[in-house]
Amino acid sequence: MSSLIASTPFSVLDRSRTREGHPPAEALRDTVRLAREVEELGYHRFWVSEHHGVPGVAGSAPTVLAAAVASATRSIRVGTGGVMLPNHQPLVVAEQFGVLESLFPGRIDMGLGRSVGFTDGVRKALGRDKDDADDFAGQLAELLGWFRGTSPTGAHARPSEGLGVPPFVLATGEGAGIAARAGLPMVIGDLRDRERMRRGIDHYRARFRPSPWASRPYVVISGTVAVAATPEAARALLVPEAWSMAHARTHGTFPPLPPAERVTQLAMSDKESGFYDAGLTGQLAGTEEQVADELETVLKETAADEVLVTTSTYDRAALLDSFRRLARIASLTG
Repeated sequence: MSSLIASTPFSVLDRSRTREGHPPAEALRDTVRLAREVEELGYHRFWVSEHHGVPGVAGSAPTVLAAAVASATRSIRVGTGGVMLPNHQPLVVAEQFGVLESLFPGRIDMGLGRSVGFTDGVRKALGRDKDDADDFAGQLAELLGWFRGTSPTGAHARPSEGLGVPPFVLATGEGAGIAARAGLPMVIGDLRDRERMRRGIDHYRARFRPSPWASRPYVVISGTVAVAATPEAARALLVPEAWSMAHARTHGTFPPLPPAERVTQLAMSDKESGFYDAGLTGQLAGTEEQVADELETVLKETAADEVLVTTSTYDRAALLDSFRRLARIASLTG
């Protein structure tokens, strides 16, 4: 296998996607179970996400879920991809990660995003609006200040102050520039739009300022990677999420994942079909040999330091098999 791939850490982000016919609680238990499984395979990190009021996602409290994951695992790094900082007071976020780091020292990551609620109703319930994302850089600086004990309020975050929880910025929109100016590692996707991703990475590296948190740029590329015995089986892994995204963009609701075989029997409008086809195009999907070739190309193009795999699908056994096959490609050692 490729020495470039073998020298790159591979990590997993699981969004606790709900599935048709299964309760949301099962999605959360599936996330914890998957964390144990990918730890055994040798993956580097396991992250969880934050979504509010979304029928298709059970993960609404990422630091709570991260605590469950860390409790169920032994050595894999655990974190968030990410906590949406505009939704929260930075002091509270600092305290939550301080507690996590105190309970699981040396294993916690703090991935941070700048999105606000998915709908107007959710934003209203959170007491936020779209403009709150505009001050992400200021919110980020305030959050990091709590760890360093530099808050101008004179207050102190306990037990966070003095702890070194690694922060990461999810680079959507202006995120690449914010990560560079703050001197933080950056997570960027998606793998379908390579040119846009490369522009974001170049922007980040060119403007990076060393900080107490990172002495050099650190780029994590994220996206879907589906590996199976045949190209057709790998494509089937993509089908539930592709349809769910297409449904969300045409109907305004993000639904639970359906089985792939049901999706192939659905009638779709031209608009929905266009979004669905786009969701299946450009993903890293195929046999082990095909995916290895694609990964080699992406890593050469981006010089990424790490790969964060975000694959979601209905068939959990097939998903785990995909992670096993990817672990072989990457020569991971569990």
